[in-house]
Amino acid sequence: MAKATASNGKGIMIATRETTKKKKKKKKKEKKKKKKKRAVTRVLEITANVFSSAFFRRASSTPLRAFSLPIAAAASFQPKPSVAPSLSPLRITGQARGMHSKLVIIGSGPAGHTAAIYAARADLKPVMYEGFLALGIAAGGQLTTTDEVENFPGFSKIQGATLMDNMRAQSEGCGTEIISQTVGKVDISSRPFKYQLHPMGDDNTLEDEVHTADAIIIATGAKARRLDVPGEDKYWGNGVSACAVCDGSLPLFRSKPLVVIGGGDSAVEEAVYLTKKASKVTVLVRKDALRAGKANGRRLSTHPKVEIKYNHVATQILGEEGTPKKPGLMTHLRIKNVKTGKEEEIEANGLFYAVGHEPATQLFKDQLKMDSEGYIITTPGTTETSVEGVFAAGDVQDKKYRQAVTSAGSGCMAALEAEKWLVEQDSEITNGLEAENQAERSQANGVVPEYRSNPLL
Repeated sequence: MAKATASNGKGIMIATRETTKKKKKKKKKEKKKKKKKRAVTRVLEITANVFSSAFFRRASSTPLRAFSLPIAAAASFQPKPSVAPSLSPLRITGQARGMHSKLVIIGSGPAGHTAAIYAARADLKPVMYEGFLALGIAAGGQLTTTDEVENFPGFSKIQGATLMDNMRAQSEGCGTEIISQTVGKVDISSRPFKYQLHPMGDDNTLEDEVHTADAIIIATGAKARRLDVPGEDKYWGNGVSACAVCDGSLPLFRSKPLVVIGGGDSAVEEAVYLTKKASKVTVLVRKDALRAGKANGRRLSTHPKVEIKYNHVATQILGEEGTPKKPGLMTHLRIKNVKTGKEEEIEANGLFYAVGHEPATQLFKDQLKMDSEGYIITTPGTTETSVEGVFAAGDVQDKKYRQAVTSAGSGCMAALEAEKWLVEQDSEITNGLEAENQAERSQANGVVPEYRSNPLL
């Protein structure tokens, strides 16, 4: 009986130990599970915080920054109204904080892209806002409306849009960040400079984000004034142009009758230039006299290839119908005498507007010095404007030459000058910090800085 009892007691002790082991093992397992769960929860919390922070900072601009359109796509884009998803739980009050850039380039013509290439190669990490149909023109500027370009070095003949696509690709390849949005507001009253963007396809409102930049290059260009003559849009680039020097040598104008509209010095210069290629040049002047200087007036009126029609305006552009693949060319122009009301149709294979340009400088009105026509005034021989750290390149500051190659040259100048200016600013900050640190070290050693150089001490 005693043996049995001892035996049973021993068995109970063994069973108890095994149960205790199992309980410990189970607790250990549960502890591991809890630890793992806490780690996963923490990772999720961190991820959520990072995502939330990024969302607040760039909710509106990041998706559009990725939405950088090539010229052809931008030209054909038609914005459609859409209903945005409700973001009320994440709504923030006040102005949202945007991104900061060392150098921002506004505009995407030859001046803008040349500046971008030079700035990117100098490691300035430029950000370019190419503008979404700014001035009604696709990103790339006026060259995108030019059918053929024959006077840009390196290309005997190239489509204007293709040339700008090549420049865009090179800018991106060098490291430029290109954003297909239009800058809607700029404040250059203090540094860093501030600016806001229009939402894509909407030029009437501004995004909440306020972005900043240390330096700005303005390359927004200028738009040739049009007259909205019936047939103008149909034959633009196929007989109708706003630049005789750019397009006058093209095959479709050679040895053909051409017409120039305008009465100023620019009109005279364009008409005389066209006489080198045309069979005849007719100049339409709305008033009964030229606005050009006397010397230019004599030069035009005495030219054997020129006929001046005073008190005349164009009323309709006529030509071939053409097809979508092969547009028709201009062949005739209907004109009207504003005094007698008499209309006539004249043969004309080309029509050139010489009625001025409108520089895209509205953004900087009352912030930069401009001339009476709205062109930005720069320090002669440079691209420096009246505000330090702001540079202007291309047609926005050039009303004399207005050529792609001169625009590109001024874009190069702007980038080099911006780089030099930024380096100088960095040096000033560095020198200031060094002086401050030196003063602190001197005070710590019991030497008052202003007495350090006193020979009596």
